[in-house]
Amino acid sequence: MAASSPSAAALKVPLASLKADYVNKPFAQRCQDLVKVIEDFPAKELHTIFPWLVESIFGSLDGVLVGWNLRCLQGRVNPVEYSIAMEFLDPGGPMMKLVYKLQAEDYKFDFPVSYLPGPVKASIQEHILPDSALYHNKVQFPPTGGLGLNLVLNPFEYYIFFFALSLITQKESFTPSEEHVLVVRLLLKHLHAFANSLKPEQASPSTHSHATSPLEEFKRAAVPRFVQRKLYLFLQHCFGHWPLDASFRAVLEMWLSYLQPWRYASEKQPQSSDSQPRCVSEKWAPFVQENLLVYTKLFVSFLNRALRTDLVSPKNALMVFRVAKVFAQPNLAEMIQKGEQLFLEPELVIPHRQHRFFTAPTVTGSFLSPWPPAITDASFKVKSHVYSLEGQDCKYTPMFGPEVRTLVLRLAQLITQAKQTARSISDQCVESPPGRSFLSWLGFCPTDPNSYYPANDLDEMGQDSIRKTDEYLEKALEYLRQIFRLSEAQLAQLTLTLGTTQDENGKKQLPDCIVGEDGLILTALGRYQIINGLRRFEIEYQGDSELQPIRSYENASLVRALFRLSSAINRRIFPFEDFSTVAVLEVGRVGCDMGFCPTDPNSYYPANDLDEMGQDSIRKTDEYLEKALEYLRQIFRLSEAQLAQLTLTLGTTQDENGKKQLPDCIVGEDGLILTALGRYQIINGLRRFEIEYQGDSELQPIRSYENASLVRALFRLSSAINRRFAGQMVALCSRDDFLGSFCRYHLIEPTLANRHLLSPVGQRQAASHARGPRLSLRFLGSYRTLLFLLLAFIVASLLCIRPLPCTLLLVLGYLLYAIAMTLLTERGKLHQP
Repeated sequence: MAASSPSAAALKVPLASLKADYVNKPFAQRCQDLVKVIEDFPAKELHTIFPWLVESIFGSLDGVLVGWNLRCLQGRVNPVEYSIAMEFLDPGGPMMKLVYKLQAEDYKFDFPVSYLPGPVKASIQEHILPDSALYHNKVQFPPTGGLGLNLVLNPFEYYIFFFALSLITQKESFTPSEEHVLVVRLLLKHLHAFANSLKPEQASPSTHSHATSPLEEFKRAAVPRFVQRKLYLFLQHCFGHWPLDASFRAVLEMWLSYLQPWRYASEKQPQSSDSQPRCVSEKWAPFVQENLLVYTKLFVSFLNRALRTDLVSPKNALMVFRVAKVFAQPNLAEMIQKGEQLFLEPELVIPHRQHRFFTAPTVTGSFLSPWPPAITDASFKVKSHVYSLEGQDCKYTPMFGPEVRTLVLRLAQLITQAKQTARSISDQCVESPPGRSFLSWLGFCPTDPNSYYPANDLDEMGQDSIRKTDEYLEKALEYLRQIFRLSEAQLAQLTLTLGTTQDENGKKQLPDCIVGEDGLILTALGRYQIINGLRRFEIEYQGDSELQPIRSYENASLVRALFRLSSAINRRIFPFEDFSTVAVLEVGRVGCDMGFCPTDPNSYYPANDLDEMGQDSIRKTDEYLEKALEYLRQIFRLSEAQLAQLTLTLGTTQDENGKKQLPDCIVGEDGLILTALGRYQIINGLRRFEIEYQGDSELQPIRSYENASLVRALFRLSSAINRRFAGQMVALCSRDDFLGSFCRYHLIEPTLANRHLLSPVGQRQAASHARGPRLSLRFLGSYRTLLFLLLAFIVASLLCIRPLPCTLLLVLGYLLYAIAMTLLTERGKLHQP
């Protein structure tokens, strides 16, 4: 008893100290302690800490211990801890050394059945042994029932079970990322290499016998039993939900890696000298047939994605090229087509599979089971594959059927269109972009030709990538032609149809559309291009060039006048010809561009008959109207007073020179009221009201010929002066001498009612808002005034007059002008009645 005490104490000390260190010590120190314990203690003492050590790494089954949280341990975030964990868990590291130590001593460990995946757990709890050698002689059935079922596992199996459970726990809430996809692709490559490492005499299922080792059996069952279904569902989800951007390349390459197991076979055929892709051997036909949906249905899903992407982008073009190149490998398309023919053969009665002593449940495939017996009926194998993934009532769309062929032709059309777009961009990149401004010639604008096109990948990659895009699309189109045996005539027809959506030089490409009975019809891609500003329809005026809208670079009044002149000449000289004198009209437009345009917008009037008749006809019109008025007066016995009133009323609708005639109206209590004729004149542009600002001149909107900042600053300055010296201004303006007249001329604004036509209401409002004397400096904010002052100083400098004397001369000149205007104004008031 005494001799055994030290041994018992030695077994307890490492476990207790390790558990305490797990809480207190940092990660690196704990790993160092574990390495020392594994190296110093024999297997007899280490087997007691092995279950706790596995749980401390991967987490306990009940969730009490979190473990090292390997799922979140990343080299970019925690490089030190990541390298320590990788070194500790390496196949040649301390942890595997411990596993090998315990494996050599034939130790066993219990693993609860309740923590196994659902199908396996249900099978064992129902006393149904799964069809796999992994579970043979490992299940312990207690006499009291199935609640305490355990698996008796060796150290390696125990370690791998915990490792596997740590990977699949909470997998439903895991959102796939590019990193996840890359890891899955790496796994697929290793699985293909592992499965293809079978010896030639063992690779065929027909040579399978019960004497085959479990490792060889696992190699044969690895991909179809453990990977196929879950990978198919995962790929379907990614194809349907992954964003339409270049990050899909990771999913695409994962899919293509699974489709080509021959790339990872131990026997690789040498590449042909003429750089042609090697032929896919017939020995891979069973793999193609047993994965038919992964080839065909996912190819259709990729077609639908490609039809919604911009193939002008080099990254998208590369993805289409990659898929087309893989499927164009010699003999692969024939294998896929043969698999579809086997599936579409008349339906046969599929016998149910008979299980061995313990019949497995129907939900197999989620746990280990042996390679199924050899099935000689190829059609049965293909149907079993499709029905197991899609169900008995699935609707299969053949890859080489008419529906998919239509999608392929549509993709070929998009490829042709994208090729032309890439080439046009390449051509325009080396040319001077149209419409460059004068500043660009002086070097003040970017010289990069790509800056004139909508933003896409080409803007960032240059001419080399544009050429690569064209090469990718050209080869992809050729591969599609080989796969689906498209004729040259079909491709030519696509090019011809595409040409109808472009102009002569092919550079102004329209949005994506198809040709219908009534013309072009936008597709979903075309609508996307218009919304995002990638392409647009060219809108051009196609009517009479003489009647097109007046442009911003033309003078409206001069264009209308010249149009009337040219129309009169055409009718007079060519009465039977229907054309206009474009040259005369162009003279007016060129004259406007040269600055020979009228500055008075009211100097021209809308066209009417008088513009085309001349002075004689105008005099005749006046005589006709005068006589008609006299006749009406005689017929209805109108008095001279009534006619005089009409003349007075008419006079109120004209300005002083009688040229700016207002629309026809009558005088009411509140001012002018439009008649029906007046409304007609306004609607047809024959006459109009002169709209003038009649409020406070200091508060009127800032004009285009004024400097906004300067006007605001001068307003604030003048307002401050007016508030400060308001009383003094009123006193000065009230004087009756010359100083009072001088101040009134500068400080009192003329009454609006005396200068402009106002309605009675407007006159009352103007009288009620009479303003007192005030200083206004707004005229100094006018560009005309500033230009005048600048020219004055320039001329003074040329005459050797300094700025200060020049300023004094300007002030003196203005005073003389103001005195003269004051005297003239006062003299005019004396002669007023």
